[in-house]
Amino acid sequence: MEYRTKKVKNVVIIVNKQKADGEEFAKSIVDYLTNKNINSTLIVTAEESDLAVINEVYDLAICLGGDGTVLSCARFLHSFGIPILAVNLGTFGFITEVCKEEWQEAFELYEMGRAGLSRRLMIKTSVIRESKRIFTAHALNEITIAASGISKMVQLDLFLNETNAGKMRSDGIIISTPTGSTAYSLAAGGPILDVDLEALIINPICPFTLSNRPLVVSSDNQVRIVVNEKQKTKVSLTVDGQQFFQLQENDIVEIVRSHSRALLIRSPKRNYYEVIREKLNWSGAMHA
Repeated sequence: MEYRTKKVKNVVIIVNKQKADGEEFAKSIVDYLTNKNINSTLIVTAEESDLAVINEVYDLAICLGGDGTVLSCARFLHSFGIPILAVNLGTFGFITEVCKEEWQEAFELYEMGRAGLSRRLMIKTSVIRESKRIFTAHALNEITIAASGISKMVQLDLFLNETNAGKMRSDGIIISTPTGSTAYSLAAGGPILDVDLEALIINPICPFTLSNRPLVVSSDNQVRIVVNEKQKTKVSLTVDGQQFFQLQENDIVEIVRSHSRALLIRSPKRNYYEVIREKLNWSGAMHA
């Protein structure tokens, strides 16, 4: 097999400042790259807004933190088409497959063209109020529409393209990507999807009617959710568990497949199935 080497000349390193020894580790990466005559920019952050200095001039982003850090990086970087080497400063996560001790090997394999690139589906959500688009965001994991109050149900109408797919009376609803299938959706009883599938999970949260079950649909579908009138609680929209928007009655939430994708460099040590086996403790007896 012939491998095509990657030209890596400019790298941005993004480190979660809340991770112990994160900055020190990031500086060791800067030193390594400098010795290879690779330019690097170090961003120490705890806020997604700090990433606004990033532009398309970078060949690679090295993201240091956990899955939450990667979610922020993916939402900001996907439109630039910048590959992300996601390094977990603990062991490894569902998204951050690469451990701290493995980053250099993963980087060098990527340079040699021998590391796979996972092109992760992302979704775009918009809120339409009185015929005006007032909010737009992208998600790598999921968007959630849920009650803001305690122990309150929301009433939502679900549409798939132009088809009314039913009324949901539940604590909320999750629209998840395959990447997000191991996150909130899984905790709410949803299925685990292969990350390379072109699909979405529509998952009601604690539905009043037990016949409302998780639904897997093609990512070509446009999903629309209408917030009904006479809600007994406030209703909010959450993007990847990190961005929030307060909804109003009669708001329409549209979810479609994003035009761009999150580009994640695969681990040289483990694949997706090995990750979920270890994270969900499927080794040997079933304890999950």
